Amino acid sequence: MLGKILLRYMRRYRWLLLGVLVFQFASAMAALYLPRLNADIIDQGVARADTGYIWSHGMLMLAVSLGQIVASVIATYFAARAAMSTGRDIRADVFQRVNSFSEREVSQFGAGSLITRNTNDVQQVQMLAMMGATMFVTAPLLAIGGIIMAVQTDLGLSWLIAVSVPVLLVVAVLIIGRMVPLFRLNQRKLDAVNRIMREQLTGVRVVRAFVRERIEEERFRGANTDIMIVGRKIGSLFVLLFPLFMLILNVTVVAVIWFGGIEVNNGTVEIGTLFAFMQYIGQIMMGVIMSSFMAMMIPRAAVSAERIGEVLDAPTSMTRPADGVTDFPAPGAVAFDDVEFTYPGAEAPVLSGISFGAQPGETVAIIGSTGSGKTTLVSLIPRLFDVTGGAVYVGGTDVREADVEALWKSIGLVPQRPFLFTGTVASNLRYGREDATDEELWKALEIAQGRDFVEEMPDGLESRIAQGGTNVSGGQRQRLAIARAIVHQPQVLVFDDSFSALDLTTDARLRQALWRELPEVTKIVVAQRVSTITDADRIVVLEDGAMVGVGTHEELLETCSTYREIVESQLGVDA
Repeated sequence: MLGKILLRYMRRYRWLLLGVLVFQFASAMAALYLPRLNADIIDQGVARADTGYIWSHGMLMLAVSLGQIVASVIATYFAARAAMSTGRDIRADVFQRVNSFSEREVSQFGAGSLITRNTNDVQQVQMLAMMGATMFVTAPLLAIGGIIMAVQTDLGLSWLIAVSVPVLLVVAVLIIGRMVPLFRLNQRKLDAVNRIMREQLTGVRVVRAFVRERIEEERFRGANTDIMIVGRKIGSLFVLLFPLFMLILNVTVVAVIWFGGIEVNNGTVEIGTLFAFMQYIGQIMMGVIMSSFMAMMIPRAAVSAERIGEVLDAPTSMTRPADGVTDFPAPGAVAFDDVEFTYPGAEAPVLSGISFGAQPGETVAIIGSTGSGKTTLVSLIPRLFDVTGGAVYVGGTDVREADVEALWKSIGLVPQRPFLFTGTVASNLRYGREDATDEELWKALEIAQGRDFVEEMPDGLESRIAQGGTNVSGGQRQRLAIARAIVHQPQVLVFDDSFSALDLTTDARLRQALWRELPEVTKIVVAQRVSTITDADRIVVLEDGAMVGVGTHEELLETCSTYREIVESQLGVDA
């Protein structure tokens, strides 16, 4: 999966990668040439007191060093550009893929895990791309080229390479092999920390209301300790790895000095050649260490790439036809045809045998006891979920055959828990339609019974809204969410228990304004209060996921015992 993802994204920047290869090759060749120059200066210049030779070859050595630095800087720049662009592209694709998910897939992965996959996991792959592009040529050239140059410099000491390099590789394989499962475990522990943190921030009011701060602190402390323990194990392996590398390198250098000193003493090797051999040994070891460092990063990046691939390749229940219908024959019409829906893993459907319709301009209300499936039912209209049986039609077209963008444009949804984004009142309302004028925003607020409190805000439409709308009351948040849906100018308005936080007077004024100002818009209203739906054109009564009645308020009082019980419990027997 790691290779597939890197190939898929980095091939877009092949010209940058070609530049990386060229300049890394030049840098490595310069690095391999420098010890030979250094040996010549010592043997031919210093040993013979030839100042001119020292100056001429010293300047050449300086020029080669500068060339190496320039080539290395350019290669690193190209590698950074390619790697950062790759990370950006992966994040964008993961984000777009998550946006295509239905609620089913989001629940399957979990919001915390999806956030981790698009941040930390992408960063791991991005870092490997960066280090890989930087070391891809340098590490093997230093290792292999260093071996060749060392053998050419002094064949008699080459046996030290045959001993030290395999030992270095064995140490790397043993330690890195133990890191692989720890990297996988670390990502799962990170998911858990993110999930708990997100839950505590989102549910902070519930935590405080039930005095659960200490318990939640312990819960977070446990998850935090778990990831600390795993991280400590990984860190201990890192701490062990590099000292072992340096020990092997230093022992090898000491051996070179010891055995090389004997050769120098015997007159078979010159001092400059011995110094060059030592430098080549260092380059060989550096190449092996760089390769080992890459090998350490690969398992962690592979785990992250696998998790990213799970998101990118996850089948979504919300299919998007390539040539989806964009022109609906009957704008605003909504129909449920023998609809059934079952949650993944559930033994029984939560909705079954649902059939009713709403014509353009009509108001259809849905009522039922808690858990009867009301929210699930209206979630099928904008395809937050897809039916598992039957069909839902909007504008005469099966929503699964419609172009998703066209479908969403025709529907305005006010969810059960309205959410506002960080910004201003205006930016939140224009989330429904970016080109809406201030006059249209005020009109929508007037219909939603929100104009009064927005006018009282310090900056009116430009007043700040905190994330989630936490700086406004629940009723104000609901009215702003309703106004946002109105600004959207949809053909179908879906209210999922959107009047529950409003007092009865505001509720009544809001409904009258909606019916009066938006007479051609189809309205689907989920409600708990009977007073909210008594004037609906039709009322659908749900019980245990099935329709037990449909009709007007008066008709249902006579024909539906479930509806009559709801009315009597709220309005009294004489209602």
